[in-house]
Amino acid sequence: MSKSHLRRGLIVTADDFGLHPAVNEAVELAHRNGVLTAASLMVGAPAAADAVERARRLPGLRVGLHLVLADGPAVLPRERIPALVDGAGRFGDAMARDGFRFFFLPWVRRQLEAEVRAQFETYAATGLALDHVNAHKHFHLHPTVLSLILRIGRDYGLRAVRLPAEARTPALLRPWLQLLRRRLDAAGVAYNDTVVGIAHSGGMDEGVMLAALERLPAGVTEIYLHPATVSGSAIAPSMPDYRHADELAALLSPRVRAAVERLGLPRGGFRDLLGATA
Repeated sequence: MSKSHLRRGLIVTADDFGLHPAVNEAVELAHRNGVLTAASLMVGAPAAADAVERARRLPGLRVGLHLVLADGPAVLPRERIPALVDGAGRFGDAMARDGFRFFFLPWVRRQLEAEVRAQFETYAATGLALDHVNAHKHFHLHPTVLSLILRIGRDYGLRAVRLPAEARTPALLRPWLQLLRRRLDAAGVAYNDTVVGIAHSGGMDEGVMLAALERLPAGVTEIYLHPATVSGSAIAPSMPDYRHADELAALLSPRVRAAVERLGLPRGGFRDLLGATA
């Protein structure tokens, strides 16, 4: 099934699960005591083992793979993928340059394929069910990255991918989103209808959440956040302005919970709302 068979539904996801212990703590708190229903796991991140341990204690939390190909650590050692990472084994943040290299340079593409497979394999080794796949900084909009996800993902039970289509999507991204939809449909891979979280990334506080819930569109919407118990560069140097703790507060907010409950929507992960089961 490629699209929602429900008139409306809500997935609330935490990205960057595994990035930092404070992120993992927030995910557990927000799922146990708030409105969080899903999390996207960075399998090569410093606190990934702690995230997996917490996820195993939370059978209702739907967990997926947050594929990291920019601004984060690789899973494979540097000597296996020297064209992709720096001396510390980290991907950079020059996504336009790297996207060009992924598309045009076969030897770079072979290393990319090895790393994508390694991240799927690392996720599979956790024993967690694969609810969904997305990419850090939405790099799965790149056609080469998407091709690898769809081809490799079949071997690991891929059934759903995030469609990063927000209500006011910039015109530059619309052709890429149309291509993503067509390719997911052709592959029989499920996806959400809309997403909330791009325009206010790092600032999904209570007010933003309440406003989003008031104007939730038809179909299945995924609201994604970056919660943590501390904020900004304490989580990652690339996030100095992120208000992680405010996002956690939004997920725990009684007002947000009441707004969600008033909607009376089906809630859960991709496999719950989109029939994305293996």
